[in-house]
Amino acid sequence: MEALFICYPKCSTCAKARKFLQEKGIPFQERNIKEENPTQEELAQWICQSGLPAENFFNTSGMLYREKNLKAVLPGLTQQEKIRLLAEDGMLVKRPLLIGEGFVLAGFRQGQWEEALAK
Repeated sequence: MEALFICYPKCSTCAKARKFLQEKGIPFQERNIKEENPTQEELAQWICQSGLPAENFFNTSGMLYREKNLKAVLPGLTQQEKIRLLAEDGMLVKRPLLIGEGFVLAGFRQGQWEEALAK
């Protein structure tokens, strides 16, 4: 089963994650988050599958996050509103995302990825 690797090509963390996948021989399909942002349906499914709150899928270090003052705004939004916001612009989504059989990983933490891919 091929994993779906959603990244932003100019992101150094995404480049590290891509290299990690290649070195481990993990087959993956790459998708540029800027050109093909995840849909509301995809995000809702992945958030549910991950077991994490929607907040964990926001790129909190991004310019857009700061411009929209989302640190203050997010607590007052419903889950659906958060998902709608994430689907509006790929730059709001934490990356890279790795979606595979039985897991959804947001952001690259090597230990976490190794554990998920070992299953």
